[in-house]
Amino acid sequence: MTLLIKNARLVDPSQKWDGPASLLVVDGQVAAVGENLVDPRIEGAEIVDAGGRLLVPGLVDLHVHFREPGQTAKENIETGCRAAVAGGFTAVCAMANTKPVNDSVAITEMMLTRARKAGLCRYFPLGTVTKGAAGEELTDYGTLKASGCIAFSDDGLPVMNAAIMRRALEYTGWLDMPIVAHEEDTNLAAKGYINEGAVSAYLGCLGIPAAAEEAMVARDIVLAEHTGGHVHLAHLSTKGSLRLVREAKARGLKVTCEVTPHHFALTDRELVKFDSDFKMNPPLRSQADLDAILEALADGTVDAIATDHAPHTWDDKECELRDASFGIIGLETALPLTLELLVDKKVITLSRAVELLSGGPARVFHLDRQGLGSLKPGSAADFTLVDLEARVTVDRAFVQSRSFNTPFKGWQLPGKVVATWVGGAKVWG
Repeated sequence: MTLLIKNARLVDPSQKWDGPASLLVVDGQVAAVGENLVDPRIEGAEIVDAGGRLLVPGLVDLHVHFREPGQTAKENIETGCRAAVAGGFTAVCAMANTKPVNDSVAITEMMLTRARKAGLCRYFPLGTVTKGAAGEELTDYGTLKASGCIAFSDDGLPVMNAAIMRRALEYTGWLDMPIVAHEEDTNLAAKGYINEGAVSAYLGCLGIPAAAEEAMVARDIVLAEHTGGHVHLAHLSTKGSLRLVREAKARGLKVTCEVTPHHFALTDRELVKFDSDFKMNPPLRSQADLDAILEALADGTVDAIATDHAPHTWDDKECELRDASFGIIGLETALPLTLELLVDKKVITLSRAVELLSGGPARVFHLDRQGLGSLKPGSAADFTLVDLEARVTVDRAFVQSRSFNTPFKGWQLPGKVVATWVGGAKVWG
């Protein structure tokens, strides 16, 4: 199969390319890139005229919850993958906190089979750090890696035992794989459900202090230094956490991190509405924390923007705030929010935004070794075509996820995903 995308504005940070280009695809791989391509393989190719629209490497999401097995009323692998490609994501990394959790070859293989059957985006499962995500006994990392897992995480639950975390970082270090840490000291967080601060005091709600995240970030940076292992810090939300990461990177430690669109879009002031679509963990923080996230995105501290896509049913959210489930969906809104709040407001350049959504996350989990996150010749032909002039409205028709628990209902945002290709095959648009 030969495909030519012509008349595009190609933005590919891996090639330092931002300008007019055509892209030639042969047998699922990028064959050539250039402004005025001359290649005998173009003859007979299927031709797509991009009309000057933005063409970027396929987006990579390091952090999704597709709820299969166990909670498919919220989402399943097929509907989650459809939401991904609709949002421009060609690869997703699925967290292990399903029911039962993914701590076995059987569950990993089931997930991969369902993803292949869906035939939409690339699906990379994570295994748990500990058996049953109970925080007590390490899973068999070597066997899970061989079955297809690309990282390990008890996400949703922190690994509270420092000795367990140390051994996990040692063993995964030998395998050249990261541990993805949900950083929350459960003793400090207690039973809090929104950010501890002026808003929680005003509302009379139990708060989760920033220190609950920062104490665990500090501990795991120390353990990463001690073991030489790679710790990836999920969905960081506080100024102090990002300062610790910045210092760790300056010392050359194997520490990477991600932030989410909702944490750079919203603050805990939204909770005065008592709307559970603004309830997530880590919680929405203060304006000072949001400003620190913007600074870290701009200065290179942050490696990736991840969605933490966490679908829930109506019943999970339509209840008292303290009882409502944590989490929101995010696959369809991540790119538009990044364009609106970061690029259009000149926090970062468009090239940096593409890096945070494609090449950056691909490198964190070593997916660049499979040709993801780049459109250099020889890379996987995963790419997304975006109309920067078109605006989208976040409504039920726009969202492809089985659930609709989003705080961005009714928002009008720039950046319509026109089409998405995986391995040279069109899967959306």
